[in-house]
Parts: sequence; C-alpha cells; structure tokens
Amino acid sequence: MSQMTLWARPAWEIDRWIKQGVFAGFSPAAEIVRHGDDAVVRLELPGVDVDKDVNVVVERGQLVIRGERRDEYVGDDPAKDGRTLSEVSYGSFRRSFRLPSHVTGDAISASYDAGVLTVRIAGAHKGAQAQRIAIESK
Repeated sequence: MSQMTLWARPAWEIDRWIKQGVFAGFSPAAEIVRHGDDAVVRLELPGVDVDKDVNVVVERGQLVIRGERRDEYVGDDPAKDGRTLSEVSYGSFRRSFRLPSHVTGDAISASYDAGVLTVRIAGAHKGAQAQRIAIESK
C-alpha cells in the first residue's frame, strides 16, 4: 500500500518509504496535476480491465483506488506457460491519496482511456491561495 497527498512530499520521505518497502509489489505509477482549482490523478494501468478489476472510492477522507492486474498466461506449470522473460508485475494494488477536508465523493469523477485511469477532484485546490491580510497602523 502506498499513500500520497495531493500536495508534494519531500524527497527524503519518499526515500524512507522505499527503504521500508512501502512500494514493494505491484504499484501503478501515478501523477497528480493541478488543473485550475481541480486536482487530476492519473494512474498507469495498461492491460487492466477497469470495469471488472478496479474500484475508486472515498473513505475516511482519502481517495482510494484498488484493483488487480491479472496474469492471463498463468498456468499450473510456470515452466510451460511459454514465457521466456517477464518484467510485468501482476497482482493486487491499492493507492490512496489524502483529500482536502472540503472534498466529498460528489466532486470526484473517473475515466479510463489508453491504459490510463484519470480521476478528477473538482475544487480540490479551491481556496488554497494565500490571502493577504491588511495591517492597520494606529
């Protein structure tokens, strides 16, 4: 399991996660992009049947994406499945992203195209700009 927030994490924290094995197993590559007030999360999921094997939910203030990449060539005897090399990871995955407190499930939409799952969080950055407060002189 890996967890990211919609805002950047320091590099040292990601290095610590790698050393702790947080990224062990299948974990699809992700990117988070700001698009106006919206946040857009994109996960690389080529070869995944999103209708059958992917779930996108909001739980306890987090966007959680669960799923599985199935190995269609797996057989009873791995020596006879015809594979001579495999660099593709298979299995279950879970990615979670902390949401701002004002975001609800109604603000989230998801689509899948060309092996990429795109999840848009409408208004995730709304009100995120610093606001200058005037100082009165007496």
